[in-house]
Amino acid sequence: MAISLSVILSCAGFIRAAVFRTPFAETVAVTTALAIIVFISICLGAVLPLLLRKIDVDPAHSSTTIQVIMDILGVVLTVFVSSTLLDTAFGQQLISKLSWG
Repeated sequence: MAISLSVILSCAGFIRAAVFRTPFAETVAVTTALAIIVFISICLGAVLPLLLRKIDVDPAHSSTTIQVIMDILGVVLTVFVSSTLLDTAFGQQLISKLSWG
């Protein structure tokens, strides 16, 4: 489930970036970060209520906890993925192999 939603939302994000003529390297970085963030949030959303129930905490608290965790993690992952793909030799090499123009 997490993989399929990640792929669908990443495709939508890629198309949106392409329509707005975002540079290709930035499009790949944002799309990759989007896929990772969606995948982690779905997995966390499935597991966190179970973990809270296991430690005798009301699972209803998981929704706000997930929001806070994913807000922070989303920024950290976006910065990490973007700096890895845009600022490193590995990222530049990967982007050059992916680009068709």
